[in-house]
Amino acid sequence: MISTSLRFIFWLFITAYFVPTTSSAQVFNFFSNKEPETPRQMLLSDRAIQLGTNDAINNMYNFNFYEAEKDFKWLTVKYPNHPIGHFLLGLNEWWKIVPDLKVTRYDETCHEYMDLAIKKAEDLYDEDSRDKEAAFFLAAAYAFKGRLYSEREKWVKAAWAGKQAMKYLDRSRGEVQINPELIFGDGLYNYYSKWIHETYPSLKPLLTFFKKGDKKLGIKQLENVANNAFYTRMEARYFLVQIYSMEGQHTKALIMARTMHSLYPNNAFFHRFAARESFVLSQFDEAERYANELLARVQAQSYGYGPTDGRYASYILGFINEKYRLNKIQARLYYQDTIRYSLLNKSEDSGYALAAHLALGSLDEERQDWVSARQHYERVVQESEKNSVYYTKGKAALKELDKKTKQVRGQRKSR
Repeated sequence: MISTSLRFIFWLFITAYFVPTTSSAQVFNFFSNKEPETPRQMLLSDRAIQLGTNDAINNMYNFNFYEAEKDFKWLTVKYPNHPIGHFLLGLNEWWKIVPDLKVTRYDETCHEYMDLAIKKAEDLYDEDSRDKEAAFFLAAAYAFKGRLYSEREKWVKAAWAGKQAMKYLDRSRGEVQINPELIFGDGLYNYYSKWIHETYPSLKPLLTFFKKGDKKLGIKQLENVANNAFYTRMEARYFLVQIYSMEGQHTKALIMARTMHSLYPNNAFFHRFAARESFVLSQFDEAERYANELLARVQAQSYGYGPTDGRYASYILGFINEKYRLNKIQARLYYQDTIRYSLLNKSEDSGYALAAHLALGSLDEERQDWVSARQHYERVVQESEKNSVYYTKGKAALKELDKKTKQVRGQRKSR
């Protein structure tokens, strides 16, 4: 199974491979006697529009999608020939997908809105090829389409959409007023192009064809976007929470996740990361509080909260009860819930599900339930990737279990 990160990076590299090294952005008809027209005022940098859409954007990130949609549709009425309204409506659909990327029921609507944004932006770009705002929306809309196609492993469509995104991103450069928005794409490429080089050594021969990235620069660029951009600010924070965690900068990840959760308390993604990072940092009281909140939201069927949140919360509570509260009976129940939630969205190969099997196997050994313990360890070996830490632990646990059961049998025979 290809992980979410690897799918995203695979798309990123395919797109980069097809991007021409020179830009054809500056197109000018030298045979025309017409003087170039003064570029129109850009809505992206219009402070009044930013203030007018601020509540809608906050509603979107706080999972109040219906309220956000009403305001975004108002933009399509007020600016019928501009892509901004349709793009934000598409982004609204994308965030319905984020809590569980396996959910596909919003895909078609997301693509439809992004296609409308592309059509409006193309009309503006055809009128004036110097229109960097139109190029920006073309890049952004194609990028989200490619991102969604990559999640669905539709590689040809992802590659084509990515090619268009990179082309128009190149053509939108040089506009000071929207530079913070443009840095977003550069930051992602710089970080992840280096990350995949380090994380997937087998792909090194492929990487020789691409421009080298710089992880530190990528993080710095994304931090710039997170602090200074308007429309891509929260998207940068969405990636930074994950990047900080992957880089072992868990304090930064927790601060970011905690801040975003306080801003958007109904956003399952940031809520989930606040629980995870406080748990990683052994801040168990905080992690326990977040985990209990997550389970309460799942049980109440709050929008965006589902099996993934249940899996995170149950494992955290299982571990805390086993190791911190010393309540192994309750721990067992939470570990079982972890596995139950993983089965609901077919994530049996996730880290928390595998860790829950290992924990249950260990608890079974303590009460000498060798058959059940073996089943849990075998499941770990079966579901994990070879050479992964879980595969190694599962094999080691089975080996030790064999030794232990032989010793027990020997002791019984000698009696």
